[in-house]
Amino acid sequence: MRFLDMFGAHVRARLLELLRIPAFIVPTLTFPALFFLLFAMPWAHTREIATGEMLSFVAFAVIGVTLFQFGVGVSAERAQPWERYLRTLPAPLAARFGARLVCALVFGAISAALVVLLAVSRTPAALSTAGWFELAAFALAGGVPFVLFGLTIGYWTNGRAAVPIANVLYLLLSFAGGLWMPPAFLPHFAQIVSPYLPTRQFGELLWSITGSRHPNHALTVLGIYAVLFGAMAAAGYRRDERARYA
Repeated sequence: MRFLDMFGAHVRARLLELLRIPAFIVPTLTFPALFFLLFAMPWAHTREIATGEMLSFVAFAVIGVTLFQFGVGVSAERAQPWERYLRTLPAPLAARFGARLVCALVFGAISAALVVLLAVSRTPAALSTAGWFELAAFALAGGVPFVLFGLTIGYWTNGRAAVPIANVLYLLLSFAGGLWMPPAFLPHFAQIVSPYLPTRQFGELLWSITGSRHPNHALTVLGIYAVLFGAMAAAGYRRDERARYA
């Protein structure tokens, strides 16, 4: 079977598997929109503030889906007999990782779309036509390192440890990255580390749509994080494979 056939088969199987678990998917997809409703919308009285909050929570939505679905999820799947069987099939690592990446971005896009729908329907948030296209492209590009970050958590932790680790990283990185409040209002210690965090660079990438900053710097830093997390996830996968099948 050719690479593209195997890649397509893994994508289809993965999407069908997730769509058959609404009790897991619905809360995961709607949590960022609920968070936006409770903690951002009450302050979104002007177009500038509402649009900025919408962009921040789009990043928050994509990060949440990737860390929990593809961090905690992978860690739990490793203990299942079906996953052990799949690992015995002659599918290259790129096909398996690529399928997970595509599925994560699909569900991240759905979760982000719910935030956008809530923002444009209940607040003055708005973008130009070009801005909406930029938002879609930047949200998908910025989500790639977080999918690989989630896979890193999934392959380097066990099922019990993955949940608290993903929770702590999700909340701390979102806060220190300035996704819940403007970076200028963060505590002093958070302002020092914030520019070096992937969450801050994801925010900077999306904020560049309405701001004066060029997105190239944020894209470069996120690319470096993608390479780093990709290497760590691949190393974790090989480590798990040696432990189970050597």
